[in-house]
Amino acid sequence: MIFKDLDKAQLEQNVSFDHHETVRRVLLGPDTDLIGIISVHNTNLGPSLGGLRMKRYATEEEALTDVLRLSRGMTYKNAMAGLPLGGGKAVIIGDYKRDKTEEIMEDMGEAVESFEGKYITAEDSGSTEEDMLAISKHTEHVTGLPPEYFRGKDFGELGGNPSPLTALGCYHGIKSAVHHRYGGDTLSGLKVAVQGIGAVGLELCKLLRQDGVEVFITDIDEARLKAAKEELGGGHIVGADEIYEIEAEVFSPCAMGGVLNDDTIPKLKAHIIAGAANNQLLKAHHDIQLLDKKILYVPDYVINAGGVICVGYEYFRKSGYNPMDLTISRESMVAHVERIGQTVTDVLSYATAHHLGTGEAADKLAEEKFMGGKPLVNSEPPASFGQGGGTSLVQ
Repeated sequence: MIFKDLDKAQLEQNVSFDHHETVRRVLLGPDTDLIGIISVHNTNLGPSLGGLRMKRYATEEEALTDVLRLSRGMTYKNAMAGLPLGGGKAVIIGDYKRDKTEEIMEDMGEAVESFEGKYITAEDSGSTEEDMLAISKHTEHVTGLPPEYFRGKDFGELGGNPSPLTALGCYHGIKSAVHHRYGGDTLSGLKVAVQGIGAVGLELCKLLRQDGVEVFITDIDEARLKAAKEELGGGHIVGADEIYEIEAEVFSPCAMGGVLNDDTIPKLKAHIIAGAANNQLLKAHHDIQLLDKKILYVPDYVINAGGVICVGYEYFRKSGYNPMDLTISRESMVAHVERIGQTVTDVLSYATAHHLGTGEAADKLAEEKFMGGKPLVNSEPPASFGQGGGTSLVQ
Protein backbone atom coordinates (compact mmCIF):
# COMPACT_ATOMS: atom_id res chain seq x y z
CA MET A 1 0.00 0.00 0.00
CA ILE A 2 1.48 3.31 -1.13
CA PHE A 3 0.04 6.73 -0.38
CA LYS A 4 0.72 10.34 -1.26
CA ASP A 5 -0.94 13.54 -0.09
CA LEU A 6 -2.18 15.77 -2.90
CA ASP A 7 -0.80 19.28 -2.78
CA LYS A 8 -2.92 22.42 -2.51
CA ALA A 9 -2.03 23.67 -5.98
CA GLN A 10 -3.38 20.48 -7.52
CA LEU A 11 -6.49 20.46 -5.33
CA GLU A 12 -7.35 24.07 -6.09
CA GLN A 13 -7.97 23.08 -9.71
CA ASN A 14 -11.01 21.15 -8.54
CA VAL A 15 -14.22 23.17 -8.04
CA SER A 16 -15.17 21.10 -4.96
CA PHE A 17 -11.99 21.94 -3.02
CA ASP A 18 -12.90 23.91 0.12
CA HIS A 19 -9.74 24.29 2.20
CA HIS A 20 -9.69 20.57 2.96
CA GLU A 21 -7.07 19.69 5.54
CA THR A 22 -5.69 16.50 3.96
CA VAL A 23 -6.48 14.60 0.76
CA ARG A 24 -4.55 11.33 0.49
CA ARG A 25 -4.28 9.22 -2.67
CA VAL A 26 -3.74 5.53 -1.97
CA LEU A 27 -2.54 2.77 -4.32
CA LEU A 28 -4.16 -0.39 -3.01
CA GLY A 29 -2.59 -3.84 -3.03
CA PRO A 30 0.52 -5.16 -4.73
CA ASP A 31 -1.46 -7.02 -7.41
CA THR A 32 -4.05 -4.38 -8.39
CA ASP A 33 -4.12 -0.89 -9.78
CA LEU A 34 -7.08 0.17 -7.66
CA ILE A 35 -6.90 3.71 -6.32
CA GLY A 36 -8.44 5.00 -3.11
CA ILE A 37 -8.78 8.59 -1.95
CA ILE A 38 -9.32 9.67 1.66
CA SER A 39 -10.37 13.27 2.24
CA VAL A 40 -10.40 15.07 5.59
CA HIS A 41 -12.26 18.35 5.30
CA ASN A 42 -12.35 19.85 8.80
CA THR A 43 -11.43 18.57 12.27
CA ASN A 44 -12.14 21.64 14.39
CA LEU A 45 -14.89 19.82 16.31
CA GLY A 46 -13.04 16.53 16.45
CA PRO A 47 -11.74 13.68 14.27
CA SER A 48 -13.42 13.42 10.89
CA LEU A 49 -16.04 10.73 10.37
CA GLY A 50 -17.41 9.62 7.01
CA GLY A 51 -18.06 6.38 5.18
CA LEU A 52 -16.15 4.45 2.54
CA ARG A 53 -17.77 4.46 -0.91
CA MET A 54 -16.71 2.08 -3.70
CA LYS A 55 -17.97 2.69 -7.23
CA ARG A 56 -16.94 2.75 -10.86
CA TYR A 57 -16.02 6.38 -11.38
CA ALA A 58 -15.41 7.35 -15.00
CA THR A 59 -12.15 9.10 -14.10
CA GLU A 60 -9.96 9.69 -11.09
CA GLU A 61 -10.88 13.37 -11.27
CA GLU A 62 -14.55 12.44 -10.90
CA ALA A 63 -13.69 10.38 -7.82
CA LEU A 64 -11.70 13.28 -6.39
CA THR A 65 -14.62 15.65 -6.94
CA ASP A 66 -16.96 13.23 -5.20
CA VAL A 67 -14.77 12.64 -2.16
CA LEU A 68 -14.12 16.37 -1.74
CA ARG A 69 -17.83 17.16 -1.94
CA LEU A 70 -18.86 14.32 0.35
CA SER A 71 -16.24 15.03 3.02
CA ARG A 72 -17.27 18.69 3.13
CA GLY A 73 -20.88 17.60 3.49
CA MET A 74 -19.97 15.38 6.45
CA THR A 75 -18.48 18.37 8.28
CA TYR A 76 -21.83 20.14 8.06
CA LYS A 77 -23.81 17.00 8.84
CA ASN A 78 -21.81 16.06 11.94
CA ALA A 79 -21.91 19.64 13.22
CA MET A 80 -25.70 19.86 12.88
CA ALA A 81 -26.07 16.42 14.44
CA GLY A 82 -24.43 17.77 17.60
CA LEU A 83 -21.49 15.37 17.45
CA PRO A 84 -17.88 16.11 18.47
CA LEU A 85 -16.74 15.11 15.00
CA GLY A 86 -15.49 16.70 11.81
CA GLY A 87 -16.06 15.66 8.24
CA GLY A 88 -14.21 13.13 6.11
CA LYS A 89 -14.87 10.56 3.41
CA ALA A 90 -13.13 7.79 1.49
CA VAL A 91 -13.67 6.36 -1.98
CA ILE A 92 -12.26 3.43 -3.91
CA ILE A 93 -12.39 3.56 -7.71
CA GLY A 94 -13.70 0.17 -8.77
CA ASP A 95 -16.65 -2.15 -9.17
CA TYR A 96 -17.59 -3.35 -5.69
CA LYS A 97 -19.17 -6.50 -7.15
CA ARG A 98 -16.09 -7.50 -9.17
CA ASP A 99 -13.00 -5.78 -7.79
CA LYS A 100 -13.47 -5.81 -4.05
CA THR A 101 -11.43 -8.28 -1.96
CA GLU A 102 -10.67 -8.66 1.71
CA GLU A 103 -7.04 -7.75 0.99
CA ILE A 104 -8.13 -4.46 -0.60
CA MET A 105 -10.16 -3.61 2.47
CA GLU A 106 -7.26 -4.48 4.75
CA ASP A 107 -5.12 -2.07 2.73
CA MET A 108 -7.76 0.58 3.30
CA GLY A 109 -7.44 -0.18 7.00
CA GLU A 110 -3.74 0.66 6.80
CA ALA A 111 -4.58 3.86 4.92
CA VAL A 112 -7.08 4.86 7.61
CA GLU A 113 -4.51 4.11 10.31
CA SER A 114 -2.04 6.42 8.55
CA PHE A 115 -4.20 9.38 9.66
CA GLU A 116 -3.42 8.52 13.31
CA GLY A 117 -7.00 9.06 14.48
CA LYS A 118 -7.87 12.11 12.38
CA TYR A 119 -10.15 10.04 10.13
CA ILE A 120 -12.74 7.41 11.12
CA THR A 121 -14.30 5.30 8.39
CA ALA A 122 -17.64 3.50 8.22
CA GLU A 123 -19.93 1.62 5.86
CA ASP A 124 -21.29 3.46 2.81
CA SER A 125 -22.42 2.71 -0.73
CA GLY A 126 -20.44 -0.24 -2.06
CA SER A 127 -19.07 -1.28 1.34
CA THR A 128 -20.47 -3.53 4.06
CA GLU A 129 -20.18 -4.43 7.72
CA GLU A 130 -17.91 -7.30 6.70
CA ASP A 131 -15.62 -4.81 4.93
CA MET A 132 -15.45 -2.80 8.15
CA LEU A 133 -14.31 -5.97 9.93
CA ALA A 134 -11.49 -6.40 7.40
CA ILE A 135 -10.51 -2.76 7.88
CA SER A 136 -10.54 -3.24 11.66
CA LYS A 137 -7.64 -5.70 11.38
CA HIS A 138 -5.33 -2.74 10.80
CA THR A 139 -7.01 0.19 12.57
CA GLU A 140 -9.35 0.88 15.47
CA HIS A 141 -10.61 4.01 13.72
CA VAL A 142 -13.56 2.27 12.10
CA THR A 143 -17.22 2.07 13.08
CA GLY A 144 -20.42 0.53 11.74
CA LEU A 145 -19.22 -2.95 12.71
CA PRO A 146 -21.65 -5.90 12.92
CA PRO A 147 -23.26 -6.52 16.35
CA GLU A 148 -21.41 -9.80 16.85
CA TYR A 149 -18.14 -7.83 17.00
CA PHE A 150 -19.26 -6.37 20.31
CA ARG A 151 -20.35 -9.57 22.03
CA GLY A 152 -18.63 -9.96 25.37
CA LYS A 153 -17.13 -6.45 25.19
CA ASP A 154 -19.73 -4.70 27.39
CA PHE A 155 -20.61 -2.21 24.65
CA GLY A 156 -24.36 -2.47 25.20
CA GLU A 157 -26.86 -2.34 22.36
CA LEU A 158 -24.68 -0.32 20.00
CA GLY A 159 -23.47 -1.14 16.51
CA GLY A 160 -25.27 -2.85 13.66
CA ASN A 161 -27.57 -1.57 10.95
CA PRO A 162 -28.24 2.19 11.42
CA SER A 163 -31.18 2.29 8.96
CA PRO A 164 -33.95 2.14 11.63
CA LEU A 165 -32.40 5.08 13.46
CA THR A 166 -32.05 7.05 10.24
CA ALA A 167 -35.77 6.45 9.67
CA LEU A 168 -36.57 7.46 13.25
CA GLY A 169 -34.77 10.77 12.89
CA CYS A 170 -36.52 11.40 9.59
CA TYR A 171 -39.88 10.66 11.21
CA HIS A 172 -39.28 13.22 13.96
CA GLY A 173 -38.09 15.72 11.36
CA ILE A 174 -41.31 15.27 9.39
CA LYS A 175 -43.34 15.85 12.55
CA SER A 176 -41.47 19.11 13.17
CA ALA A 177 -41.88 20.27 9.58
CA VAL A 178 -45.62 19.53 9.68
CA HIS A 179 -45.93 21.49 12.91
CA HIS A 180 -43.98 24.40 11.41
CA ARG A 181 -46.12 24.45 8.27
CA TYR A 182 -49.58 23.67 9.64
CA GLY A 183 -49.33 24.22 13.39
CA GLY A 184 -50.68 20.80 14.28
CA ASP A 185 -49.12 18.15 16.48
CA THR A 186 -50.43 15.05 14.73
CA LEU A 187 -49.70 13.33 11.44
CA SER A 188 -52.95 11.39 11.45
CA GLY A 189 -54.89 11.76 8.22
CA LEU A 190 -52.00 13.30 6.28
CA LYS A 191 -50.65 11.97 3.00
CA VAL A 192 -46.95 11.28 2.51
CA ALA A 193 -45.38 10.27 -0.82
CA VAL A 194 -42.27 8.16 -0.19
CA GLN A 195 -39.77 7.70 -3.02
CA GLY A 196 -37.73 4.55 -2.38
CA ILE A 197 -38.69 1.88 0.12
CA GLY A 198 -35.32 0.33 0.84
CA ALA A 199 -34.03 -0.20 4.37
CA VAL A 200 -34.70 3.39 5.48
CA GLY A 201 -37.78 4.16 3.40
CA LEU A 202 -39.65 1.07 4.56
CA GLU A 203 -38.87 1.72 8.23
CA LEU A 204 -40.07 5.31 7.79
CA CYS A 205 -43.32 4.10 6.24
CA LYS A 206 -43.89 1.80 9.22
CA LEU A 207 -43.57 4.73 11.63
CA LEU A 208 -45.85 6.90 9.50
CA ARG A 209 -48.48 4.18 9.24
CA GLN A 210 -48.49 3.83 13.03
CA ASP A 211 -49.52 7.50 13.17
CA GLY A 212 -52.38 7.04 10.73
CA VAL A 213 -50.64 8.46 7.68
CA GLU A 214 -51.78 7.51 4.18
CA VAL A 215 -48.61 6.57 2.29
CA PHE A 216 -47.92 6.54 -1.43
CA ILE A 217 -44.84 4.52 -2.33
CA THR A 218 -42.64 3.99 -5.36
CA ASP A 219 -39.42 2.13 -6.04
CA ILE A 220 -37.48 0.82 -9.04
CA ASP A 221 -37.96 -2.72 -7.67
CA GLU A 222 -41.55 -3.85 -8.29
CA ALA A 223 -41.22 -6.96 -6.15
CA ARG A 224 -39.99 -4.84 -3.26
CA LEU A 225 -42.98 -2.53 -3.70
CA LYS A 226 -45.48 -5.35 -3.50
CA ALA A 227 -43.77 -6.85 -0.46
CA ALA A 228 -43.68 -3.44 1.22
CA LYS A 229 -47.38 -2.80 0.68
CA GLU A 230 -48.19 -6.16 2.24
CA GLU A 231 -45.88 -5.56 5.20
CA LEU A 232 -47.35 -2.10 5.74
CA GLY A 233 -50.89 -3.40 5.61
CA GLY A 234 -51.88 -0.78 3.08
CA GLY A 235 -50.65 2.16 1.09
CA HIS A 236 -50.74 3.03 -2.58
CA ILE A 237 -48.18 1.96 -5.17
CA VAL A 238 -47.52 4.66 -7.78
CA GLY A 239 -45.19 5.05 -10.76
CA ALA A 240 -41.70 6.50 -10.57
CA ASP A 241 -42.72 9.72 -12.33
CA GLU A 242 -46.16 9.88 -10.72
CA ILE A 243 -44.70 10.22 -7.22
CA TYR A 244 -43.80 13.89 -7.82
CA GLU A 245 -47.38 14.84 -8.63
CA ILE A 246 -49.15 13.21 -5.69
CA GLU A 247 -51.25 15.77 -3.85
CA ALA A 248 -49.72 14.99 -0.48
CA GLU A 249 -48.70 17.16 2.43
CA VAL A 250 -45.19 15.65 2.38
CA PHE A 251 -42.91 14.34 -0.35
CA SER A 252 -40.20 12.15 1.20
CA PRO A 253 -37.23 11.26 -1.06
CA CYS A 254 -35.53 8.17 0.39
CA ALA A 255 -33.59 6.85 -2.59
CA MET A 256 -31.46 8.70 -5.14
CA GLY A 257 -29.79 12.08 -4.90
CA GLY A 258 -30.43 14.98 -7.27
CA VAL A 259 -34.19 14.34 -7.43
CA LEU A 260 -35.03 18.00 -6.80
CA ASN A 261 -34.15 19.67 -10.08
CA ASP A 262 -35.45 21.83 -12.92
CA ASP A 263 -37.56 18.97 -14.27
CA THR A 264 -39.13 17.71 -11.05
CA ILE A 265 -39.69 20.83 -8.95
CA PRO A 266 -42.40 22.25 -11.28
CA LYS A 267 -44.28 18.95 -10.95
CA LEU A 268 -44.36 18.90 -7.15
CA LYS A 269 -47.72 19.29 -5.43
CA ALA A 270 -46.56 18.53 -1.91
CA HIS A 271 -46.19 21.36 0.59
CA ILE A 272 -43.22 19.88 2.46
CA ILE A 273 -40.14 17.95 1.32
CA ALA A 274 -38.59 15.86 4.07
CA GLY A 275 -36.75 12.66 3.30
CA ALA A 276 -33.69 10.55 4.03
CA ALA A 277 -31.94 10.60 0.64
CA ASN A 278 -28.58 12.34 0.42
CA ASN A 279 -27.91 15.32 -1.86
CA GLN A 280 -31.54 15.81 -2.85
CA LEU A 281 -30.93 19.23 -4.43
CA LEU A 282 -29.25 18.84 -7.80
CA LYS A 283 -27.94 22.43 -7.67
CA ALA A 284 -27.72 25.03 -4.92
CA HIS A 285 -30.23 27.32 -6.64
CA HIS A 286 -32.95 24.70 -6.30
CA ASP A 287 -33.16 25.66 -2.63
CA ILE A 288 -34.40 29.08 -3.70
CA GLN A 289 -36.62 27.59 -6.40
CA LEU A 290 -38.44 25.60 -3.72
CA LEU A 291 -38.70 28.70 -1.53
CA ASP A 292 -40.22 30.67 -4.42
CA LYS A 293 -42.75 27.89 -4.92
CA LYS A 294 -43.59 28.05 -1.19
CA ILE A 295 -42.51 24.45 -0.64
CA LEU A 296 -40.91 23.87 2.75
CA TYR A 297 -37.69 21.93 2.19
CA VAL A 298 -36.05 20.19 5.16
CA PRO A 299 -32.31 19.97 4.37
CA ASP A 300 -31.39 16.33 3.86
CA TYR A 301 -28.20 16.30 5.89
CA VAL A 302 -30.11 17.62 8.90
CA ILE A 303 -33.02 15.19 8.84
CA ASN A 304 -31.09 12.05 7.85
CA ALA A 305 -28.42 12.30 10.57
CA GLY A 306 -29.74 9.34 12.58
CA GLY A 307 -27.30 6.96 10.94
CA VAL A 308 -24.22 9.04 11.66
CA ILE A 309 -25.35 9.52 15.25
CA CYS A 310 -25.63 5.74 15.54
CA VAL A 311 -22.14 5.00 14.24
CA GLY A 312 -20.76 7.97 16.17
CA TYR A 313 -21.99 6.58 19.48
CA GLU A 314 -20.56 3.19 18.58
CA TYR A 315 -17.16 4.80 18.01
CA PHE A 316 -17.35 6.84 21.22
CA ARG A 317 -18.05 3.70 23.24
CA LYS A 318 -15.27 1.56 21.84
CA SER A 319 -12.65 4.32 21.70
CA GLY A 320 -13.33 6.25 24.88
CA TYR A 321 -13.38 9.48 22.85
CA ASN A 322 -16.18 11.57 24.38
CA PRO A 323 -15.24 15.25 24.88
CA MET A 324 -18.91 16.30 25.22
CA ASP A 325 -19.44 13.85 28.11
CA LEU A 326 -22.32 12.17 26.32
CA THR A 327 -24.01 9.28 28.09
CA ILE A 328 -23.10 6.38 25.83
CA SER A 329 -26.03 3.99 25.92
CA ARG A 330 -28.74 2.77 23.59
CA GLU A 331 -31.30 4.96 25.35
CA SER A 332 -29.24 8.16 25.11
CA MET A 333 -28.37 7.43 21.48
CA VAL A 334 -32.06 7.07 20.56
CA ALA A 335 -32.84 10.28 22.45
CA HIS A 336 -30.09 12.04 20.50
CA VAL A 337 -31.66 10.85 17.24
CA GLU A 338 -35.09 12.02 18.36
CA ARG A 339 -33.65 15.51 18.94
CA ILE A 340 -33.31 15.80 15.16
CA GLY A 341 -36.89 17.04 15.36
CA GLN A 342 -35.78 20.03 17.42
CA THR A 343 -32.86 20.68 15.07
CA VAL A 344 -35.26 20.76 12.13
CA THR A 345 -37.40 23.28 14.02
CA ASP A 346 -34.32 25.43 14.67
CA VAL A 347 -33.35 25.42 10.99
CA LEU A 348 -36.85 26.23 9.73
CA SER A 349 -37.30 29.01 12.30
CA TYR A 350 -33.92 30.52 11.39
CA ALA A 351 -34.77 30.41 7.70
CA THR A 352 -38.10 32.14 8.29
CA ALA A 353 -36.62 34.81 10.53
CA HIS A 354 -33.81 35.63 8.10
CA HIS A 355 -35.78 35.19 4.85
CA LEU A 356 -33.45 32.47 3.63
CA GLY A 357 -33.82 29.20 1.82
CA THR A 358 -33.71 26.39 4.36
CA GLY A 359 -30.61 24.86 2.79
CA GLU A 360 -28.71 28.12 3.21
CA ALA A 361 -30.05 28.48 6.75
CA ALA A 362 -28.79 25.02 7.72
CA ASP A 363 -25.36 25.76 6.24
CA LYS A 364 -25.07 28.99 8.22
CA LEU A 365 -26.03 27.30 11.48
CA ALA A 366 -23.54 24.49 10.81
CA GLU A 367 -20.77 26.97 10.04
CA GLU A 368 -21.40 28.75 13.34
CA LYS A 369 -20.66 25.44 15.03
CA PHE A 370 -17.42 24.45 13.29
CA MET A 371 -15.88 27.60 11.81
CA GLY A 372 -13.91 30.17 13.71
CA GLY A 373 -14.37 28.60 17.12
CA LYS A 374 -11.92 26.80 19.34
CA PRO A 375 -11.76 23.01 19.27
CA LEU A 376 -13.70 21.17 21.95
CA VAL A 377 -11.94 20.59 25.26
CA ASN A 378 -10.17 17.22 25.27
CA SER A 379 -11.14 16.73 21.64
CA GLU A 380 -7.86 15.17 20.57
CA PRO A 381 -8.73 11.72 19.19
CA PRO A 382 -6.97 8.66 20.60
CA ALA A 383 -4.18 7.64 18.22
CA SER A 384 -4.49 4.03 19.28
CA PHE A 385 -6.54 2.01 21.72
CA GLY A 386 -7.69 -1.56 22.29
CA GLN A 387 -6.06 -4.31 20.25
CA GLY A 388 -5.79 -2.73 16.82
CA GLY A 389 -3.57 -4.09 14.11
CA GLY A 390 -0.33 -2.60 12.91
CA THR A 391 0.55 -0.82 9.71
CA SER A 392 3.15 -1.19 7.03
CA LEU A 393 3.20 2.06 5.13
CA VAL A 394 5.41 2.89 2.19
CA GLN A 395 5.59 6.50 1.10
